[in-house]
Amino acid sequence: MNKILRLTPLSLLLTLALSGCDQQAKLTPEQQSGADPHLPAAQHFLLPPMQVPKAAGWGTDAAPRVADGLKIEKIADGLQHPRQIYVLPDNDILVVESNSPGTEAVTTPKQLIASLVKNQSGKGAKGGNRITLLRQTAHGWEKHLFLQHLNSPFGVQLIGNTLYVANAGNIMRYPYQTGATEITDPGTELADLPDRINHHWTKSLLASPDGKRLYVGVGSDSNITENGMEAEYRRADILEVFTDTGASRIFASGIRNPTGLQWQPESGELWAIANERDEIGADLVPDYLTRVQQGGFYGWPYSYYGQHIDPRVKPQRPDWVAKAIKPDYALGSHVAPLGLWFYTGQSLPQKYHGGAFISEHGSWDRSPLSGYQVSYVAFRQGQPVGKPEPVVTGFYSDDQKKLYGAPVGLMQDKEGALIIADDVGNAVWRVTAR
Repeated sequence: MNKILRLTPLSLLLTLALSGCDQQAKLTPEQQSGADPHLPAAQHFLLPPMQVPKAAGWGTDAAPRVADGLKIEKIADGLQHPRQIYVLPDNDILVVESNSPGTEAVTTPKQLIASLVKNQSGKGAKGGNRITLLRQTAHGWEKHLFLQHLNSPFGVQLIGNTLYVANAGNIMRYPYQTGATEITDPGTELADLPDRINHHWTKSLLASPDGKRLYVGVGSDSNITENGMEAEYRRADILEVFTDTGASRIFASGIRNPTGLQWQPESGELWAIANERDEIGADLVPDYLTRVQQGGFYGWPYSYYGQHIDPRVKPQRPDWVAKAIKPDYALGSHVAPLGLWFYTGQSLPQKYHGGAFISEHGSWDRSPLSGYQVSYVAFRQGQPVGKPEPVVTGFYSDDQKKLYGAPVGLMQDKEGALIIADDVGNAVWRVTAR
C-alpha cells in the first residue's frame, strides 16, 4: 500500500524555504568588498534562500584558526551568549552576555521560518542579561559576576568613574571603582532608547574623547519598513546623547543597523559598521564600513549603497535618495559585522598596525556562507585600502553544516592582544603574536 506524505503547514513552509537554498551566490567575496563592490540586479523571492549551519559548539581543545604569525587561546568559557568586550583601564575585561529581549512579534509565515532557521545556528540562545568580569592572575583567568539584572545589554563605556551600559531600551549609568569585581548599585537611567518592536535590539555605544557625549547605534525595527514608518522613529540612526543631561539628538541617519562605532585614530573621525538589508539576493546588499558624517543620510530604507533604489519601499522619496551618501568600504553581502576595533597596539605583527579588525557574525540567507570570521582592513592616511583579510577563521565545518562559534565584540587589551567574544561557542578568545 502506498504511503501518502502529509505535510503540516509548518513543514510545508520549511520545505519551501529550504528549497530556496539552491539560489547560489554568483560573486566572490573579493568582488563584493572594497571601495567599489559589484552590485548585481536585485532578486525577489516568495521566501528568501536560507542556509544556516547547526550549532555544534567547540569540542575539547578545539579552537578557531588564525593567520600566520598569530596564536589563539581560550580565556573563558561557559558564558551565556557573550556579545561585547570592554577592556577596563586596569586590564580587567568586561564581557556582556545577552541576546534579544524576545519582544518582536512574529506575524508572517516568512518571519516564522526565518526565525526557526536562524535559531538552528545557536545565535538565538538565551543571553545572561549580565556582565562578567575576567581578570588575569598568576594562576589563570578569574571570572567574576560583575553586574546583573540588565535588559538585553550590548554597548558599554567607562567615563571617569561612571560605567554606561546600553540596554535594549535605555542607557544606564553605574558608579565604578578601579579594581572592583562587582557592582551592586542599582544604577540610574541616563536616557531612554527606542525599543518598541526590537527587530534590531543591539545598541552599540561609544564615548566622545572628552566624555561629554555618547554615540548610540540604533538599528531599524524592520528589514525595509514592513512594520510601518511610525515604528522607525529615531531608528536606523546614530544618536548623540549628552552625558550631563541625557538629552539626545540624531547625529546621522539612514544606517539600517549600525552595530559598531569607533574613532579612527589618525583622522579622529567617527566610523561605523552596518548590517544592510536582506531578501533581494545572496549578493545584495554588501554590509559596510564607513565614516559617519554629522547630519549625513546613508540611504535606508529608500536606497542602498548610495543611490541604488530599493523598489520594495513605498512610497519612495527621491528627495532623500538624492542625498544618500555612498559608504566608504564594502565588507561583503550578509557577513553581518558586529564588532569594530581600530588597532593601536604594537605587539601583533606590523601588518596589523593602524587598521581595523572587524568581527563578522555570519550569514543566514546566503549560499555559500559568508562572514563567520574576524577580518582585517588596512588603512592608509585615514582611509581603508585593499581587500579585507581573514585573520581568525574556522568557526564552521568544511561542509558548512556545523557551527562551532561566531565572533561578535572585539577589543585590544593593554598588551596589544586582540580579545574576541564568541556568542555561539560561549567563549572568549585572546589572539597574540606567535
